[in-house]
Amino acid sequence: MFFKVKFKISLILFFLLSLIVNSHSIEPNEFVQNTVNRASEALSNKISTEVKIKKLKIIAKETVDIRGIGFYTLGKHRKTLTDNQKDEYISLFEEYFLKTFSDRLAEYTDPKVRVDSYEKLNENYTIVSSVLIATDKRPEVKIDWRIYTKNPENPLIRDLIIEGLSLARTQKEEFNSIIQSNDGDINALFSSLKKSIYIASITLQNRIKFFFLCPC
Repeated sequence: MFFKVKFKISLILFFLLSLIVNSHSIEPNEFVQNTVNRASEALSNKISTEVKIKKLKIIAKETVDIRGIGFYTLGKHRKTLTDNQKDEYISLFEEYFLKTFSDRLAEYTDPKVRVDSYEKLNENYTIVSSVLIATDKRPEVKIDWRIYTKNPENPLIRDLIIEGLSLARTQKEEFNSIIQSNDGDINALFSSLKKSIYIASITLQNRIKFFFLCPC
């Protein structure tokens, strides 16, 4: 039960990572701090759920290496795909990525993150260390942001590590499990993604209806 709660928090934080503002030659720690600031603005209670989702998706598309993350999570199975299957997979993964997390994130307001430091691992990657400040509803959470910084004018998000748990690696293991449990059939993963997208869409529609119909 604890793992499930922790993983849900991780999913939310991972999507928060996708809100990083694209900026020219900005220091990685400022890069992350700008993320939190813009996320708080996008998640304002003054706007509808539908508007929140649209804003978050636009920012995510501009700053997250969705294609790179998608192929990473596919792992060794990428080699078995035809060009058409690769295109279908990336299309499904992008929609899955954006819709799966947006539903929960829409209710997540005013995240307080303290950025502590950053370390350049090599010419390609920088790790930014930070902490999600505790509230009466959740404990303090250590967050490491893995950012692709080879081009400082166009940094891209590659992973988020929550209390030592890599979200990209966890997703990779889940996808591999789905494929392996279906005798290596990649179409089983495609079906699973489509199902997740459908469920996320229905959930979001219900939340939007509640926003407009709620007399509160």
